[in-house]
Amino acid sequence: MAQAVQDEDGTVRPAVVLRAVEAYDGRSSMIGQARQFVSGFLQEVERHGAEVGARVVQDAQLVVSELVTNVHRHAPGRCTLALEWDASVVRIAVSDTREQAPEPAPRNPGRVGGHGLEIVLALCERVETLRTASGKTIIACLPWA
Repeated sequence: MAQAVQDEDGTVRPAVVLRAVEAYDGRSSMIGQARQFVSGFLQEVERHGAEVGARVVQDAQLVVSELVTNVHRHAPGRCTLALEWDASVVRIAVSDTREQAPEPAPRNPGRVGGHGLEIVLALCERVETLRTASGKTIIACLPWA
């Protein structure tokens, strides 16, 4: 497991924080590319001594798929995917050109499609939307355990 260090104030934090960023052009192929990027990132996390279970990989790929699919459908232009791991959480940040924040659709188990944000909210311990000069960034924090 990755080593942790203790700050002078007693706060325990990971000794290793990994980050990676990838930009996409907005085509539908970016969804599969983003899934592969997540897989490669988590392999790098493993090389740093963390135990990455299949469930973490599947959940991270699912969250990224849902967020990037929403970008493809609703936000024209480029998209950026940033990943960060700090031994307790995988932060997934997806930036796009649309200013409007996504909102989950009203609950309807019979609805076909439109459940992506519900899935992200169910899997992540925190999801927030930040407005940027060129659109927005959605940050989803997926717990490691």
